[in-house]
Amino acid sequence: MAERGARDTGVRRVGSALSGWLERHLQTLVASLGRLARAPFGTALTIGVIGVALALPTGLELLVVNARVVATGWQNALDLTVYLKPQLAEHDGAQLAERIGARGDVASARLVSAAEGLAEFRRWSGLGAALEALKDNPLPAAIVVEPRVVQGAGDAATVTSLAAALRALPGVDQVQLDTEWVRRFTTILDAVRRTVGLVAALLGLAVLLIVGNTIRLDIDARRVEIEVTKLVGGSDSFVRRPFLYGGFWYGLGGGISAWLLVEGFVLILTGPIGRVAAAYGSGFEVHGPDLETTMLLLGSSGALGWLGAFVSATRHLRAIEPGNDA
Repeated sequence: MAERGARDTGVRRVGSALSGWLERHLQTLVASLGRLARAPFGTALTIGVIGVALALPTGLELLVVNARVVATGWQNALDLTVYLKPQLAEHDGAQLAERIGARGDVASARLVSAAEGLAEFRRWSGLGAALEALKDNPLPAAIVVEPRVVQGAGDAATVTSLAAALRALPGVDQVQLDTEWVRRFTTILDAVRRTVGLVAALLGLAVLLIVGNTIRLDIDARRVEIEVTKLVGGSDSFVRRPFLYGGFWYGLGGGISAWLLVEGFVLILTGPIGRVAAAYGSGFEVHGPDLETTMLLLGSSGALGWLGAFVSATRHLRAIEPGNDA
């Protein structure tokens, strides 16, 4: 019984200590927010600068995400264009199209004669007058081949193997894989995404410097108060705590303002981009920051603000001691 009583007493003491710790930190958290609210202009200026710094990498990341969505949509159309030799007769081209369409790895094969290809090019290029001056049709007949793929996004290995088999057929001059440029575009997006990571790291460092300098100025303004607190026994950690929460609020406010800026740009661009997509027969819509991106932005901004305040406050509070005017 004595052991159980001692254990219960220890648990109550730990719970009481934890409750007191949480209460003190919550009070400091709210008090630091109130202190920032009493200087609205300076607080808004700092938060705005942080917001602009964080909005740039967030916007670039969303640009990459939306471009990747567009590329994925293009990737679904894994058509191949089989250009036939100019001297191949039209009926031989039709037989070749039937032969290709009978393959198990081909969903459809459609012959586009040289005359049809020229008419389509004249319709879409706007060069009708210039094409009328040509004596002969420079375009070859072609077969548009739609591969049969198991997965919705397409199997690149299957399509590449099919392209190699079609190149070996008699009468075939060239096989063009229409999505090859999409793969190059995706590779460029990967490089851009790494660049965005470097930009985000540099601007994250800028946020640390902004918060750190703001906290330094706040410490200088409250130097007398800090000296009095230390004189009556306040430790550096106790004195530093409100500055840490102040840095957290700066960072979190900057993250929220960055989110608002990005959402504003998305709303502004949604209409024009939607009209452009509709003109090309696409249902593409601009994607704004999702929940994961939003939480990452707010969490990282709050953490950067806290870290910048911690570094600055730790460094400058050590130099402040009662009676030391240096």
